[in-house]
Amino acid sequence: MPRIRLLEVGGTPYQMGYQHGKAFQKAICKLAEERIRLSCDDTWTGRTLPREQVLQLATICLEEHYRYVPELMQELEGMADATGLGLAELIIANGFTDFTDVIYNAGEPLSSAPARVGNECTTFMVSGETTSEGLGFLGQTWDMHETATPHVLLLRGHPKHEPAFLMFTLTGCVGMIGMNEAGISIGINNLLGADGQPGVTWPFVCRKVLAQTNLDDGLNALLSANLAGAHNYMLADSTGRGYSIEAMSTTLHMEELQDGSIVHANCCRAETTLAVQRPLDDDLHADSMSRTSRASQFLQRWPVTPDSLMELTRDRSDGAYSICSISEPPYYSETCGAVIMRPATREFWGVWGLPIENEYEYFRV
Repeated sequence: MPRIRLLEVGGTPYQMGYQHGKAFQKAICKLAEERIRLSCDDTWTGRTLPREQVLQLATICLEEHYRYVPELMQELEGMADATGLGLAELIIANGFTDFTDVIYNAGEPLSSAPARVGNECTTFMVSGETTSEGLGFLGQTWDMHETATPHVLLLRGHPKHEPAFLMFTLTGCVGMIGMNEAGISIGINNLLGADGQPGVTWPFVCRKVLAQTNLDDGLNALLSANLAGAHNYMLADSTGRGYSIEAMSTTLHMEELQDGSIVHANCCRAETTLAVQRPLDDDLHADSMSRTSRASQFLQRWPVTPDSLMELTRDRSDGAYSICSISEPPYYSETCGAVIMRPATREFWGVWGLPIENEYEYFRV
């Protein structure tokens, strides 16, 4: 895998979206088409729907996005003009895993679960007490169907009226994992919600969080969203504060970082969120538990350093249930990249593709 691509955009929201769209027009169209096709497929959503109905559901979601983050929708309008895609198509390209929750819950209850899920990210946060410098970290692997890996890039944004940011994302996606110049940082992992609804998809939540300059406002940005689907969000700031939030469409559970660490790997832990989580088959549950346990063991080895966290993301100790995931049947999910952030110093390490095969690169916000 070559060095991770870096795209710099700036100006008004529309200008930023147009710059992104022009730079990767063909790739964005390809990603959107792939994700619309998968959204029509019952192996991902549990329902076989015609393209027109899928796009209709995405169109209903547009109103919630405009209500929640109108300036970011101007960015999507710029991307639409640059690529020739419709806004509904770009919503699916951005928030695919949330959108599958919407489709899952759009109609009569399903008799069986979808055969495929994007469910292998491992997200972690450590307090300053675990490090020699007294400065905490937030990081993760980002895992998805293998077709997503070619679309990975870093997006460095210089919005006209908001903090500058650096985000790990995909071509055509407004942002997924990252940090802003105020040190506000966010990571995620997918959850499988049975309570999906037309609403705001997760990349738009991540960008709104990074439009804030303090953690309390970042939390409020998340908590105020009418969510389309389920994700675990980890938020941290430069002072060492941090939260892990299991956010479903209709309920949530929040855990504050204390001395030590938090690990999350795609499986709800709170009773309130478990109540609206889709059933996980034994294989997916074992995978999640294995990665959570392995990452927790790594994080008990103090002092935690950037190098030790990179080693964590490369771990293949548990075969098919490893933190660093290699594409294989039946899910064909793989680690498409990974990120480590130190909010206090605005340092950011990122890798494209499998961490066991590729080297991390160093950036600052």
